[in-house]
Amino acid sequence: MSPLFASLLAAFLISLISLVGVFFIFIKSKILNKVTLFLVSFAIGALLGDAFIHLIPESFKQISFPLYSSLLILSGILLFFILEKILRWRHCHQIDCCQSDDYHQPTQNNHIITLNLFGDTVHNFIDGMLIAASFMVSFNVGLATSIAVLIHEIPQEIGDFGIFLHSGLSKRKAIFYNFLSALASLIGVVLTFLIGQNFNNFSHLLIPITAGGFIYLAATDLIPELHRHDTKIKQSFFQLLFIIFGIALMSLLVFLE
Repeated sequence: MSPLFASLLAAFLISLISLVGVFFIFIKSKILNKVTLFLVSFAIGALLGDAFIHLIPESFKQISFPLYSSLLILSGILLFFILEKILRWRHCHQIDCCQSDDYHQPTQNNHIITLNLFGDTVHNFIDGMLIAASFMVSFNVGLATSIAVLIHEIPQEIGDFGIFLHSGLSKRKAIFYNFLSALASLIGVVLTFLIGQNFNNFSHLLIPITAGGFIYLAATDLIPELHRHDTKIKQSFFQLLFIIFGIALMSLLVFLE
């Protein structure tokens, strides 16, 4: 089996994990609405865990100058800040319209959808690059990397599905966007083989920027979403529990890498 074919096959099979939302289609909307906040909580833990446990340590490992890595992480935060400002402005067209009643309206949060889609697409793109680079070394290395990415994607995709639902997308659209984002890994594979090893330096730049984007998304968009809803002690406890669960799963993946 050629490295290119093995990489494409692995990336495609992993992208099928994004269809995890199919299991939620037959759940009644009333029940799913209650579950969604816990999925968002899980996504917060998964995003923060991925950023602080995987992406940031990897960026400091790949980039020898720590200040450079730190600036790239901060650049990711600023990039997502600018992107969200642009998205809010495009849907607003007025100076203060997003600061009025938008905070409590159950409308579709287009900026959160787009931010999450953008961040996850970049992340999947990097995964494709990592898979391709690993298979270029050897089949065994590629297989080990693919297994790690596969396990890593399960909590990530469940969390993404919850974010899309909570932001107002239908279950079918959430599944479609999740799968569309996952296909970016195939592009990462193809470009890595086309450009060769010189492309690895580009992935080193994307990793800290993606980490900063994930931190921004979790801290500024998703955590406030939890505060906007019922803050009963029991519900808040379960939200915290699911955040910790998301972090814990990301922590366990360290032993599989």
